Amino acid sequence: MYQEPHRVIKIPVNQLKLSELDLKEEHTRVLTANDPNVANNITKFNYHSHCYKIDPPGGQDNLAIHLNFEGSTLRKEGAEAREQAAYYLKYKEDLAEAKKMIVEEHGKAEDENDPFENRKNQFNYSERAAQTFNNPLRERCVSTKPPKVINFSGCVTQWEIYDRYMGDYVMQIAEQELLKGQEKRGGGSGSNISDASQNTGAAKSDDMVHSQRMGNALKKIERMLNQNVDDEIFQDFKYWDDTSDAFRDGEGSLLPLWRFHTERSKRKQVTALAWNPKYPDLFSVGYGSYDFMRQGGGMICCFSLKNTSYPEYTFTTESGVMCLNFHSEHCSLLAVGCYDGVVMVYDVRNRGNRPIYSSSIRTGKHTDPVWQVQWQIEDIAKELSFFSISSDGRVANWTMSKNELKMEPVMQLKVANASNDDPEDTLLPGLAGGCCFDFNGVSEHLFIVGTEEGKIHKCSKAYSGQYLETYLGHHMAVYSIRWNPFHERIFISCSADWTVKLWDHNISTAVMSFDLGNAVGDVAWSPYSASVFAAVTSDGKVHVFDLAENKHEPLCEQKVVKRAKLTHITFNQQDPIIIVGDDRGGCNSLKLSPNLRLNHGHVNVQQQAEVLESLLASASIKPIE
Repeated sequence: MYQEPHRVIKIPVNQLKLSELDLKEEHTRVLTANDPNVANNITKFNYHSHCYKIDPPGGQDNLAIHLNFEGSTLRKEGAEAREQAAYYLKYKEDLAEAKKMIVEEHGKAEDENDPFENRKNQFNYSERAAQTFNNPLRERCVSTKPPKVINFSGCVTQWEIYDRYMGDYVMQIAEQELLKGQEKRGGGSGSNISDASQNTGAAKSDDMVHSQRMGNALKKIERMLNQNVDDEIFQDFKYWDDTSDAFRDGEGSLLPLWRFHTERSKRKQVTALAWNPKYPDLFSVGYGSYDFMRQGGGMICCFSLKNTSYPEYTFTTESGVMCLNFHSEHCSLLAVGCYDGVVMVYDVRNRGNRPIYSSSIRTGKHTDPVWQVQWQIEDIAKELSFFSISSDGRVANWTMSKNELKMEPVMQLKVANASNDDPEDTLLPGLAGGCCFDFNGVSEHLFIVGTEEGKIHKCSKAYSGQYLETYLGHHMAVYSIRWNPFHERIFISCSADWTVKLWDHNISTAVMSFDLGNAVGDVAWSPYSASVFAAVTSDGKVHVFDLAENKHEPLCEQKVVKRAKLTHITFNQQDPIIIVGDDRGGCNSLKLSPNLRLNHGHVNVQQQAEVLESLLASASIKPIE
C-alpha cells in the first residue's frame, strides 16, 4: 500500500525576500512547439529541377519535456485509491474509539483541553518519545562529486548508412571467396586430423609466397638487378653531360636513355603521358588508337625510372584511353578519359582493375571521345573535381561524390564564323569539337580551348554562355595548348597545320609562329625556364626551342624514332629528362644536354617572367582594344 512520504519545507537563509507588490507582479512566458534540436535547414539535391532545395519538415516528433517529477495522486476509480480511502476511514474510526475509551475511563471536564487536540510539539513530533533532532539521510549522489560530462554530437545520413552496409557486404563476399580459394588449394576438408594439419601448413606456405611482404622484397630485388644490368645507362642518367656543348653556342642534343614498352602495347598508340607530382620517377602512359576505324580496348601503365623493364601498375579499359592526369595533392588518384566518352578515376594503390569512379548515362556522359582531363584545385570545394573536354562540344566538370561521379556542364563550344560581315551569322548552328584546354595558373576562372576547326577561344567559368575572345591563326585542328608556368598572359599552341604559335591572351593575333614542316602532335613548356619549350612532330623528331637564345630556329632538332610518329611529350619536374610517346606503343626517355637546360636547378620566377616580358616587348603587336 502506498504511503505519502513525510516532507519538511524550510526556508533557506539566503532566499530573496519579496514584497507584496513583487509577489503580485506577473511574468509572461511564451512556450512554442518548435524543437531547437530538430534541424530546419536540411538541403537536398532535387534531380527534377537540377538544383539544391530546402527539405520541408516531416512528421518527426516535436514533443519536448520541460519538467518531470513523480507525484502521489491516485485515481478515485482505482483499486489502490479505494484501499487507501478504506485505510484512512478505519484509522479515523479507531482514533475516535480510543478517544472515547479514554474519556470514559478518566473522565473529562468541559473546560479541560483534549489531549488529542493539544499534543506537545505537533510539528516535528517523534514517535520514539525523544525530543532529539533527526538528521536527514544522505544519498550517495550528494556525498560524491558528479562525473565529468562531455558534449558530443554527430550526424548520420542515409548515404553514409548505405555505404557502411555496402562496404560490410563487400567484405563478407571477399572473405567467402578467400575461404573457397583456400579450400580448393588445400584439396578439401578431411576427417583425419593429420590431413587437416597438412592442409593448414600448405595454406600458410601459399600465403607466405603470395604475401605483400614477399611482393615488396621481390620488387626491390628486381630493381637492383635491373640497375646492375643497365648500369651504364643509369650512370649516364645521373652524371654524364655532353661536353661538346661548350664548343657549340646555340645548339644542343638529346641523349637516349630507356625505351618503355610492353608486349601488350605493341599494336596500340601512346595517347597520353603524365608525370606523378609527388614521385618524380613515376609516370603513367595511356594506350589507345587515333585510327578511328581500328578501335579496341585501352590500357594504362605506370612506369618507374627505378625499374625500366616492366610497369609498376597496369590497368585495362574497355575502350581506348585518350587522356589522363594525376591529382597534384592526392597523387594516387588518376583521372582518365576514353574514346567512348566515359571518364574514370583510378586509385593506383588498389590492386584491382576496376576504377573507383566511372561515369555512366545515368549520371552524365560525353557522347564523343574525351581528349583531355585536368584536375581543378579549389579551396572552397570540399569534394574533388576535374574538368574534361570532348568532341561533342562540351566542357564538363566532374565531382566525386560519396558513391558516384556527377557531371555538371561548364560550357558548350559554339561554332564561330570567321567573317564578321554579317553579325547575325557570327554563330553557326551546332557545336564545335573541342580538342584541348588549359586553366590559367593565376586566374582560376580563366581557361583557353582549342577546337577541331583551328580556332582558340578564351573562356571563363563565370560566363559560360559566350567566349571572351577568339584567336584566329591555325587552319587545322589544335592538338595541344598550354599556359606558360611563369607568365600569366602567355600561352602556346600546336596544330596539325605544321605550326607552333606563341600567344598573348590580350592580343588577338599570334606573337610568334614556328613552322616545323610536319604535323605537330604535342607541345610542352619547360618547368625550369620560361623561354624553353619542346614539340614533337609526325616525322619522329623532337624540336627544343629557347627563345632567349634564338627566336627563329630550334636549339635541337633530333630524330628519335624510325618509321613511327611521335604523339606526346612531357618534361620531368625534377630531373633534366623528357619522355616522348609514339604510335607504336613505346615511350622513349631523353636527357637534355647542358645548352638545353641552362637554368636547371636554380629557378627564379620573377627573373623568368621578366625574360619573357622582354621578348614580348620586342614583338611589335598591338593589344586588343
